[in-house]
Amino acid sequence: MHFPSACAKLYTMRPYNSLNESLQKRFGEKLYKLTLNIGCTCPNRDGTLGTGGCIFCSAGGSGEFAGSPALSVTEQIEAGIESLSGKRPARRYIAYFQAYTNTYAPVDYLEKVYREALGHPKIAALAIATRPDCLPPEVLELLSGLNDEKPVWIELGLQTIHEETAAFIRRGYPLSVFCQAVDALHARNLEIIVHVILGLPGETKEMMLETIRYLNTLPVSGIKLQLLHILKHTDLAGFYEETSFHVLTLEEYTDLVISCLEVCRPDIIIHRLTGDGPKDLLLAPAWSSGKRQVLNTIHKELKQRNTWQGRLFNPN
Repeated sequence: MHFPSACAKLYTMRPYNSLNESLQKRFGEKLYKLTLNIGCTCPNRDGTLGTGGCIFCSAGGSGEFAGSPALSVTEQIEAGIESLSGKRPARRYIAYFQAYTNTYAPVDYLEKVYREALGHPKIAALAIATRPDCLPPEVLELLSGLNDEKPVWIELGLQTIHEETAAFIRRGYPLSVFCQAVDALHARNLEIIVHVILGLPGETKEMMLETIRYLNTLPVSGIKLQLLHILKHTDLAGFYEETSFHVLTLEEYTDLVISCLEVCRPDIIIHRLTGDGPKDLLLAPAWSSGKRQVLNTIHKELKQRNTWQGRLFNPN
């Protein structure tokens, strides 16, 4: 893959290529995501691959903050706009299909719900969270067609490139499937956002950096860095209670995020630096519930170290 020789210099004036800045440049305004639930399940839950989901996945399928599937897409969008109107009003929004695997349904149904969101006058783009093994040709063609109307980006839950870790978390597909999905999406000019979890049991700092370096070689446009949360009622919670495996401290996580940014390709958009699990489900780490404090700590340390995204990026 070819990268412009000047790209390493483009982002040295700011610590990282943030989603907010990217959206401001692209759309000329600040956009907020409206999280939606269209009632999909997951092959890791319906018996196709398994029934328990990934080891860290809660009953909400990472969609605890999403709308209710009992409501139509339009009703969820309107409810989301209303909830944000007081504290974070915006002219337009991103419809984020978040809960479970949002391409794991009949294509006719997917077209109906996607087009319902796409047709809303305040929706500027679609973000669709899914698995790389749930992108059959007919769904890819649907996504490609929608992308001709408004921007569509696909969020893939990779978490790690290491097969041993992937087996432990019950991801359910090999790295080769992820790579094939990336190629298929890229061939259709669809933007690809990759989810990476930092702090998975058994992974060293170097292993996590290897995941970032590997993604540098692929045509991905964005990365979400996610701290490993241990949530109640998950299999990971049981493993934690049995083993008391090490959970990252705020200082360790800050150092790890900065190291990931330093080796990350400079043009990749950083969609997330951390995450905050539902407070009523969070077992550990407790410090992660203060998301603003976590972000402030990372930003302060970036400034103190005088470092930035791509500082150590090696295109060779």
